[in-house]
This record gives sequence, C-alpha cells and structure tokens, in this order.
Amino acid sequence: MESIFHEKQEGSLCAQHCLNNLLQGEYFSPVELSSIAHQLDEEERMRMAEGGVTSEDYRTFLQQPSGNMDDSGFFSIQVISNALKVWGLELILFNSPEYQRLSIDPINERSFICNYKEHWFTVRKLGKQTLV
Repeated sequence: MESIFHEKQEGSLCAQHCLNNLLQGEYFSPVELSSIAHQLDEEERMRMAEGGVTSEDYRTFLQQPSGNMDDSGFFSIQVISNALKVWGLELILFNSPEYQRLSIDPINERSFICNYKEHWFTVRKLGKQTLV
C-alpha cells in the first residue's frame, strides 16, 4: 500500500470523515450527505402523510427538525447506511439479528463504523494494520 488516506475532523462532520476514511478517498462531501438526508426526510414525510395530512401526528412530525442531519453537520446512521449502498456496501448493526445470524467474527472483519457519544469513526484493517 502506497499511502493511507486520513481526513482530519472538521466541525461536526464526523460522518463524512468516517466514510471517506473507510473508503480511503474524498468520496463524500457535506453536500452529498445532506442530499441523502433530505431524500430520507422526504421519504419519511411521505410515509407519515399516509396516515393523513390533517392528523396530529403528521402536523407534529412536520414541526420537528430532521432526524437525519442537523445544523452542526451531524448525520444519522441512516444517512451513513444509504451512502454505503452507493458503493455496494452494507451496514450491519452489531446488535442486530442479522449480525447474529451471520455469525460474524469481529477479528476477521475488515472494518467497523462506530459511534461513541454522537461521534462517528472508522476502525479499519489496511494491510496488516488496524487503524482508527
């Protein structure tokens, strides 16, 4: 391996840096992740509207801020998951039934996306090294 790509943390854009460090290049910008977040927001709005646009639940939903992004640059796990789908990658939650069904051995995996106190980061094997 010639070099290791690492994007330093800027503001609260840890999801962007997490994805780019995982993929080893500048593949996602805040604009692209915001676009995914807005698309998810619209899908959620449409689902909520199915219960009736005059319902109290729908009106309350419309008054709430996005659950997929905020003004600080924080993006949700759903945004990260959808961003990975562009690359044909799947995010499998550690505590999910699917993870248990696949009997995944963490030692043999190449990478993990982790969240600690609202901070996204990647743990990834590159060659014989594990990088955080």
